[in-house]
Formats: sequence, C-alpha cells, structure tokens
Amino acid sequence: MKVLVIGGGAREHALCRSLSLDPDVTALHCAPGNAGIAELAELHAVDALDGAAVADLAADLGAGLVVVGPEAPLVAGVADAVRARGIPVFGPSAEAARLEGSKAFAKDVMAAAGVPTARSHVCTTPEEVDDALDAFGAPYVVKDDGLAAGKGVVVTHDLEAARAHALSCDRVVIEEFLDGPEVSLFAVTDGRTVVPLQPAQDFKRALDGDEGPNTGGMGAYSPLPWAGPKLVDEVLDTVLQPTVDELRRRGTPFSGLLYAGLAITSRGVRVIEFNARFGDPETQVVLARLRTPLAGLLLAAATGDLADFPPLAWGGGAAVTVVVASHNYPGTPRTGDPITGLDAVAAGDEHAYVLHAGTRRDASGQVLSAGGRVLSVTATGPDLAAARDRAYRAVSRIHLDGSHHRTDIAAGAAAEAAEAAETAETAEAAGAAES
Repeated sequence: MKVLVIGGGAREHALCRSLSLDPDVTALHCAPGNAGIAELAELHAVDALDGAAVADLAADLGAGLVVVGPEAPLVAGVADAVRARGIPVFGPSAEAARLEGSKAFAKDVMAAAGVPTARSHVCTTPEEVDDALDAFGAPYVVKDDGLAAGKGVVVTHDLEAARAHALSCDRVVIEEFLDGPEVSLFAVTDGRTVVPLQPAQDFKRALDGDEGPNTGGMGAYSPLPWAGPKLVDEVLDTVLQPTVDELRRRGTPFSGLLYAGLAITSRGVRVIEFNARFGDPETQVVLARLRTPLAGLLLAAATGDLADFPPLAWGGGAAVTVVVASHNYPGTPRTGDPITGLDAVAAGDEHAYVLHAGTRRDASGQVLSAGGRVLSVTATGPDLAAARDRAYRAVSRIHLDGSHHRTDIAAGAAAEAAEAAETAETAEAAGAAES
C-alpha cells in the first residue's frame, strides 16, 4: 500500500515513522513534510489546504490511503475532496471536523449526546462577555470559538486579561473552570465502531511548574500511572461512543481520529475539548508505545471495517517526549538558526529519537529552525523514569541557539510511579517474611 500523509509537523513525523515500520506500506509520501520526514518519505510541495490539489496528488501517486494530520485541512474539507475521488482517507469530513473547528458546535453536540462537560456560555457581544465572566468567576476560562493552533485558550485569574482575550475573538466560549488533572485520550473510529488508544498527558504551559503562557504543547508522557484502570472504558462509554453516535444521528458521521481532552475532576470525568485529529505532542508518545501496525488500523477506519479489526497491541514500557522550542515561542519565534547534535542523538541511544516539527534544510543541507516548536525529542523505556532520563539526555546533545524546553516533563508522574513501585515491593517483601 502506498500512503500519503498531509502535514509537516512533529505529529506527521511520528505518523510517518510508525507507517514506515509497517511492512504493508510499500511507499510513503508526505506533503509538504519537513527536514526530518524527508528521511522517511518522499516529499511533495502542495498546499495542504487545497483539497483538489491534495486529491490530484493522491491520485497521481496511486495512494491506497491518505492520512490528513493537521486540523486546518480537515476543517477546510481536504478529506472530503480525497474521499470524493474514491481514495480511502483517514480524517473526518469538514462538517464533522466542526467538532474541533467550532467549540460552540462541540458544546451543542455534547449537550445532545449527554456528554459531561463544563457549563459554558457562547458570547458575541461585550455585554455577554461581561455577564459570563461575572457568572463563572475566577479562574476565568476563555476560548476562541474557532481554530487557533492550540493558543486560543486563556485560563487566568486576571479579569482584564480574560476580557481582553474574549473581545479579541469574533465569537468566544466562556466556561467554568474544571479542577483536577488533565488527560488526552485518542480514539480511532469509522463512524460506528470506536477503538480507544492509550491515554497520555501533555504540558501546555511554556515554563516549568505549569507557569507561563499556553502553547501548542511542550511535552507529553504515557502511560499515566495515576489514572484508574477503568478510565479508558469509562470515557469510551460516556464520551467517545455517545459523541460518535450523535454525529451519525445528525447525518455527519465522524470517521478518523477523535481526541478527547479530559479533566478528571472531583465530580468525575469532564470533557474540556474535542479535536478532530491526532494531538501534538501526545501522538509522539502514544505511537511510540503502539505495537499494532498503524497503516492497517487507519485503513480499517477509512473503509468502515473497524468492527473486524483485532485488538490493539501495546508495548509494556513508557514513553516521554520533550519539545525543544525556538527563541521567544509562543510569541513570534526566531527562525533560521542552525540545529546541531541530531546525529549525536541517533548514535547515542537506540531508545531515543528526534521528531522534527519546525525545521528545513538550507542549500548546503544543514538543518535550520523554521517554526516555534522545532523538535520533539522522544524516548522509550521500561518505566517513566528511564524514558524520561533517556529523553533529557538526548535533549542535552542538541544545540539550537536561544532555544528553550521544560525540564519537568513527566517528573511528578515518574516520582509517583517509583514511589508506588517501592511501596509494592516493600509490601511484597513483608508478606514473604510473614509467610
């Protein structure tokens, strides 16, 4: 099978890496791709938002599967254009992708499906904004209704900052603050059957200790040692399946990747948001642990055959990814800086690797920064502590002038897991001594 991946970030690099390991994939293409993806796939210069151009490219290549990575092409209807040419495509229609493209639409779907989420108001005037902010109080949660590349959400105790963000949006959703840790759960669906993947947690704030502005994501880890064993089944029953069923009932079946951003609150699981595609950087750690060949899974979703797909296989260890960002990210990033040390990562540890996000090669072949989030350094290990150690050792080998990264990705979870393992070991030893 020939596969064409649309996009050019670390998420698409992770997808291409997993697809390249699938023995059923005979040729791998990506448009537009990046400097790292070029080592795995043939790159093509095409406007990822131009559905007709993407469909033409897929047809010219004889692609047996098209995987649309980012949200903007999905909302623009790229999957519809490919599907109309009779080519299997992994990604929802533009109408179904409104689940991410409009937070107000997502709230309406959740209400109809009985999915637990935060109470909210949709506001279009300054008066509505003021009333909503007053009704919910601090901390204020203000979300741009449309796509904002992961930076349209402001959570703050500062009333004026919340109001300023709300008034900068044409349409805004203001909602109650949800307490508790956050979880990202992906699910592959063909519009009827829903197959959940393993949960992950990402780190949205730019700085250690969850300080600084929101970003597209500064790192992630999986699995979650603190999450209950029944979490995935609960979310499948109360969130994912009802949402897919409701969209099908409306005549807009959702086929592709449904991403639920969740808060584990004192009152139970609540949906923070839905995305209509793989999340970045969670994809990097989830796919690092997936052992089932990826192309067959995505093709089954694209062709409506998920009900007959065998159960997913997972590696028993853990994965951690750390994002290396350019100077001034998430503000206007500085680009064009040389990146060195990538070869040292590849040579230093077989369990660590670099996924490119905002990179390009110059005329001499040197890799340069070309965006805000530049690299995702990913590592696996028998547990979170080992994966984390490998990831940060790999980060230390990379040099990008002015870059920054968080130093606390998965630190709390790794310490908690180690403490739990030590407690279990002590209890086991005490039991053996008694017997």
